[in-house]
Amino acid sequence: MEASTPDETRGTAAQPLTAWWLGRTAYRDAWQLQHRLVAARVAGLIGDQVLLLEHEPVLTLGRHSDPSHVIAGPAELENRHIELIRTERGGEVTYHGPGQLTAYVIVKLADRGLLIRPLVRALEAGLVGACASLGVEAAPRVGYPGCWCGDGTRKIGAVGVRIEHGVSYHGIALNVTVALRDFELIDACGIPGVASTSIARELGRASEPTTESVARAAAAFAVALAGAFDAPLDGVLPPLADPRAARAELEALLAADAPAASAGPAASAGPAAPTVARR
Repeated sequence: MEASTPDETRGTAAQPLTAWWLGRTAYRDAWQLQHRLVAARVAGLIGDQVLLLEHEPVLTLGRHSDPSHVIAGPAELENRHIELIRTERGGEVTYHGPGQLTAYVIVKLADRGLLIRPLVRALEAGLVGACASLGVEAAPRVGYPGCWCGDGTRKIGAVGVRIEHGVSYHGIALNVTVALRDFELIDACGIPGVASTSIARELGRASEPTTESVARAAAAFAVALAGAFDAPLDGVLPPLADPRAARAELEALLAADAPAASAGPAASAGPAAPTVARR
């Protein structure tokens, strides 16, 4: 997929993007938090947000992805304490885990003059910019959303989004110091033979997964994404950000808006009974 031009991702006004560094966060917790933020954004109670975090090991399937692309069987996943969850996002099977940046982007597309393809291109531009800030050359690959290194066979970042009531959620995953052996559990993006790579591997550094490395990548991605949106960036980024303080501030924001948001058009957007898919 080719890179976007400035006109494709520039909104009708310079509306800020607020970034939140949440540190290590359980997948289902972050999933529910996204739905609450989407409801508030649809109701016009908050502006555009980006959640920056990392997860414990988990596999997620897009709404139309083929579970056969999960190579590991239920017993192996159970032994490794890795849950397999079917979500509503687009894209194929994805691994999340320590050492990987996951960013959830809650944006009202119309307010920025965006359609879905330019949104995906902006997310890809954010991934490319973050990689460059960390010393790695990467680029989009035509026909395959995400971010790639070398000749386009080493995938370093994934993109998968969902749009409800004109508001996006889900977003990207960027491999920083993640344990790449965990990607052997899946056919990455449903494409057999694709090699997963990371910032650490591309720099030739042996590294164990660390939250500190993810925090550095989170700051780089937030800056690059705001640039792709041509938007001011609000919020406190690592290394100054405090994940617990950020979560408390988010909860206070949502609590203040809860009565109006519960009556809004996205009140039923949350996952009423999340499906756990098993091979």
